[in-house]
Amino acid sequence: MFNQKKYDKLFDLMHTQGLDAIMVGPSSDMEYLIDYHAHADERLNCLVLLKDKRYFHISPLLNYEEASHKYPENSVFYKWADGDGFLDTVMKSFEDFGLSSGKIGVNETIRGIDVIDFQNMMDARFVNAHPMMETYRIIKDERQIGDMKKAGAIADEIMVAIKSFIKPGLYEYEVIEEIKRLYKERGVELSFPPIVATGKNSSMPHYNAGTSQITLGDNVVVDCGCRYNNVCSDTSRTFFVGQPSEAQKKVYEICLRSTFSAQNASKAGLTAGEIDHIARTIIDDEGYKENFLNRTGHGIGFSVHEAPYIKANNPIVLEEGMAFSIEPGIYIPGQFGMRVENIVVIENGKGVSMNLSPVELEDVIIEI
Repeated sequence: MFNQKKYDKLFDLMHTQGLDAIMVGPSSDMEYLIDYHAHADERLNCLVLLKDKRYFHISPLLNYEEASHKYPENSVFYKWADGDGFLDTVMKSFEDFGLSSGKIGVNETIRGIDVIDFQNMMDARFVNAHPMMETYRIIKDERQIGDMKKAGAIADEIMVAIKSFIKPGLYEYEVIEEIKRLYKERGVELSFPPIVATGKNSSMPHYNAGTSQITLGDNVVVDCGCRYNNVCSDTSRTFFVGQPSEAQKKVYEICLRSTFSAQNASKAGLTAGEIDHIARTIIDDEGYKENFLNRTGHGIGFSVHEAPYIKANNPIVLEEGMAFSIEPGIYIPGQFGMRVENIVVIENGKGVSMNLSPVELEDVIIEI
């Protein structure tokens, strides 16, 4: 099952890190490896993949039928019932496959409390394999990039449509519901819960209450995206309800300049930290250093947040096929916050934006 070329890099990474096996719980990792969109909860439901390409699956009884459809008929399953718990099942499976004293990587959704129990009942050493799994997926192939561009184009369509929808008197949650409806209308699911933050709420980058009413003079931050063929889009725009104040104009133009300076500078050979520095210097030099709260960006693909992280001092070198957000922002508590976010992919050595919805000041003003 794991003899296809797409898995070669993963086995190379496992050998480099000296892993005997990895445990992969419900996650984008599992989706990428076996196309299994498993429900994540407290029950252990995981693929265990050995360095020699053997594998088995530990499954709760209630998930077994669904999981079995993702494997060849002769695949090995270790099933457990709620009344029994899974620890004895894990122990038996590890003994059967000679892993009870091995070095085992765990992905981000294997619970820490479960790992403690595993360590207490066997001699195996369990290590964090999340960075390795991110490295495995960090380079997108031509098909994935094409799908991400399509996801980005859909997100652009929604941004244009939602600008026409926003008006004074609406509540943030009403805008969120319209965003959901628009994506559903296009036959795609959300990549994350949309953010709509108006007025003072926009100074909180990941605000999610949705209970405030939009009023004339507000700026409204909208952050949303979708999944298309299992890859994600993510984009943010800041809209102005009526004419912006001079203070709003100033901050928006700084954010816009920061985003596009970093985006245009992105290319193979630069480090993630260098791109962050470009965006951050513009905001710092304008006197808003303390109001730039976040990293400049994050990688994106099967997960909406994955490597490479565009943050200070990150030495990772950008390469062909890497995709990431550029989203510097300025957030002034009690007043407002703003960001303009595009997804960039390194193609032919240069950064290319996957988001093209209008961002010039005159294009984001909602005339009342």
